[in-house]
Amino acid sequence: MKKVCRVVVFLFVISLFRATVCYADNPIVQTNYTADPAPMVYNGTCYLYTTHDEDTIVNNFYTMNDWRCYSSTDMQNWTDHGSPLSYKTFSWAQGDAWAGQVINRNGKFYFYVPMTRKNAGGARVIGVAVSDSPTGPFTDPLGKPLITNNGAQDIDPTVFIDDNGQAYLYWGNGDLYYVKLNQDMISYSGSIVKASPKPTSYVEGPWFYKRNNLYYMVYAGMSGGSENISYATSNSPTGPWTSKGSIMGSQNSYTNHPGVTDYKGSSYLFYHTGSLPGGGSYHRSVGLEQFKYNADGTIPSIPITQNGPDQLSNLDPYVKTEAETICWESGVETETCSEGGMDVCNIENGDWIKVKGVDFGSGAVSFDARVASATNGGNIELRLDSATGKLVGTCAVSSTGGWQTFTTKSCNVSGATGVHDLYLKFTGGSGSLFNINWWKFTGTGVTPTPTPTPSPTPTPTPTPVPTSAFSQIEAESYNNQSGVQTETCTEGGENVGYIENGDYAVYSNIDFGSGAASFQARVASATSGGNIEIRLDSLTGTLIGTCAVTGTGNWQTWAAATCSVSGVSGKHDLYLKFTGGSGYLFNLNWFKFTGGSVTAGDLSGDGSVDETDYALMKMYLLGSITDFPVQNDLAAGDLNLDGTIDALDFAIFKKYLLGTITELPYLP
Repeated sequence: MKKVCRVVVFLFVISLFRATVCYADNPIVQTNYTADPAPMVYNGTCYLYTTHDEDTIVNNFYTMNDWRCYSSTDMQNWTDHGSPLSYKTFSWAQGDAWAGQVINRNGKFYFYVPMTRKNAGGARVIGVAVSDSPTGPFTDPLGKPLITNNGAQDIDPTVFIDDNGQAYLYWGNGDLYYVKLNQDMISYSGSIVKASPKPTSYVEGPWFYKRNNLYYMVYAGMSGGSENISYATSNSPTGPWTSKGSIMGSQNSYTNHPGVTDYKGSSYLFYHTGSLPGGGSYHRSVGLEQFKYNADGTIPSIPITQNGPDQLSNLDPYVKTEAETICWESGVETETCSEGGMDVCNIENGDWIKVKGVDFGSGAVSFDARVASATNGGNIELRLDSATGKLVGTCAVSSTGGWQTFTTKSCNVSGATGVHDLYLKFTGGSGSLFNINWWKFTGTGVTPTPTPTPSPTPTPTPTPVPTSAFSQIEAESYNNQSGVQTETCTEGGENVGYIENGDYAVYSNIDFGSGAASFQARVASATSGGNIEIRLDSLTGTLIGTCAVTGTGNWQTWAAATCSVSGVSGKHDLYLKFTGGSGYLFNLNWFKFTGGSVTAGDLSGDGSVDETDYALMKMYLLGSITDFPVQNDLAAGDLNLDGTIDALDFAIFKKYLLGTITELPYLP
């Protein structure tokens, strides 16, 4: 889409003569043509799945081979996660990667997608793919379609799980169908049902959800020869549906497809248009609008805007930001990166990236970028508020020997304070200059402070509740960090990843009580690892221990790393500083400390061994809790000293309370 993106600059060429240029922020993706938006909120992030209109159209019809994934936490800057799924994943499909939807259930993600089946005369059917991560990759668990509806137009699936756990799958072009999915989400019970009557003017593209005990079916309806966005409501997940009319008209594209979600207290409508340069019915682009429901639950008419929704939060430039996190761009593209994720590529002289609402706080002093170049490179000009705005730094990029041979380049920065739109403007010679994987700034050491909201009566800030150092602390629960990122973990939840030399994470108000004796971390590494320096109260504070991390064979192959600690008691801010060689060192899932002396059987840490401790052990063995309040819980609970806490220890505990034995630990 390189040539198409360059047209954007031409369209705004007159405004370039002004000191400040304001670029529109809708559609939300410009590096690819995208359509059929399907949002999903998970773990505080809004993920967006789209179809992908290829630049080159075959047979003057929709040419679509894969699906794309993007994410945002502020609804203005969107990170490109590439393609999590292609029609080629399905051995039985021959193409047509049309509108789908992803839903999370029981820690897995299910992607329902329509395709054309091989050797079936062009019949379109619906398949399902599964992944352990919202960003994929997804795989085909069935090896065959999920829905084959006797020649009907089985396209545009939408999925919803009701409050009672029953899942529903709706779909259809011309007619609206549904089935009840089983708990496994890859099979269904009962027969396929056709909604009768279907909602007024229904054509395709249904989007099914529930809000305040009312069920909504938003869909593409027909008006004046093109598709608008209409909706209907029902008091039941299976209808009947009461049509409510159109909420958005057609926009330079024959088709339309809605996606509706609530995120961080606001409501949003996703849609697609043909409004990018070169756009149209076969080159569509996803847009986004913020709206408010009427008091009676109806949806108002929603106009299309150039700027899209309000930005929910400012972007922190002092953490590592993926270069493919973009509000608007000119000329660049994205591709799969050898270091993981995506990078920005095909950068030529004059191209740029806009990142909206960047909060530099009291000021930035330097800039780092992870770059690669097979040519002579070029420069990254750091400008504020427009592509020709204030220049606060220039980072020179030289050849690295290959387009995927990445190195870190740095430069000084001055004059960047407060909140601004950041423009990375790329300059140099002819042809492609370099690729960029990520970037981050280093500040003056003062954390940006949000503007306070005036209050007639200031309320004192409550003292944070301390966290016990002897409980299992999730690595991603940091209060501050530099350089690291979080990702989905194979052991559940998330882990801290992309750790490099000099990165760190901070955990506030950690209570070490009377003292800690050792440190344990759950780690994984596909390289030779590195070290975790354990420091108190600052990045250069008291070093109480260093935990060596060796290679485990892979980034999600987990093992325990331990070390001794000394010189710590009471409450402190805990700094885990990561050191080692070049590149990524290791991932961190969780950590905990253990204390010095301990009384066998005293699981509560109250100084006595009684029924409370017996109940805690029972809860532990039943899986209701995963550790004990006492500092060194293994030593306290391992009553036969065999290295584990199990049913044998529980039996010994019972004998002790009954007086059959008089001392703990007990060796049978």
